[in-house]
Amino acid sequence: GGGGAGLTTSTIGNGGGGGAGGLRTSYGSTSGGGASTESSLPLSLSNNYTVTVGSGGSGGVVGGSASTNGQDSVFSTITSIGGGRGASYNNPTGSSPNTGGSGGGGAYSVNTGAAGTANQGFAGGNSYDSGYDYTGGGGGGASQAGDNGTATKGGDGGDGVAVSITGSSVTYAGGGGGSNGNNQNTSSDVGAGGAGGGGIGAGGNNPAGIGTANTGGGGGGAGNNGTSGSAVPDADGGNGGSGVVILRYP
Repeated sequence: GGGGAGLTTSTIGNGGGGGAGGLRTSYGSTSGGGASTESSLPLSLSNNYTVTVGSGGSGGVVGGSASTNGQDSVFSTITSIGGGRGASYNNPTGSSPNTGGSGGGGAYSVNTGAAGTANQGFAGGNSYDSGYDYTGGGGGGASQAGDNGTATKGGDGGDGVAVSITGSSVTYAGGGGGSNGNNQNTSSDVGAGGAGGGGIGAGGNNPAGIGTANTGGGGGGAGNNGTSGSAVPDADGGNGGSGVVILRYP
C-alpha cells in the first residue's frame, strides 16, 4: 500500500507527499534501486498460499494523528514493502518522513525526504522553506525519486513502473505530490502525483489527493486552503492507495 501524506498545522505550513508502495514485478531481487525484474517463482499445486494485500497509509489528520506508512503486500516469499509516510509540519505526534518501499517527502522543519528500499522504490524529495515560501517534497516512486519542492511549487511524486502482467500495460507505485504552503490556488502550483496512482499535492483551494486504490500510489501532501491574507484553515493529508497482488501462469 502507498504511504499516507503529511498535513499542515499552520497557516504557513506544508506537508510532504507519501511514498509509493514497493513494487516487486517477479521473484528475486536485483542490485540498486527500483523494482526487481527477476525470473518466475515456482509454486506447488499441493500447497496453500496466503495472499496479503496491504492497505494504504492514512494521511495526517489536523488535531489528530500523524500520517502512517502503508502496509506490506505479500505472496509466498515475495514482499512489497508499504510506502513511507510524508513529513508533517509541526505535528506533535511525529513529523519526520519515513522510509518504506519508497520514501515519503520532506516538509517544513524536516526538510529531507526519506530513503526508499533497494529493489523496491526510491527516496522522497526535499521540502523548500525560505521566508514565507513553504513547499513539500514529492514522495518517491518505484522508478524515480520524488522531486524537491521549489519556492513556487511542491515537488512532483516519482513515477511508478509500467507492468503488463495483466495483458495490458498498467503503471503502479507512483509517489504522492508535495503541497504548496503559499496560499496558491491553481493546480500548477502543487506537486503532481507520480504516474501509477500518486495523489496530487494540496495548495490554495485544492485538497490533497488520495492514492489510487490497488496501485500502491502515495497520498498527496496537505497545504493551505484559502487565499493570501485570509484566515487559512488547516488541511489533512491524502491517504495512500491500497496495494495489489497479481498472479499469472508463465
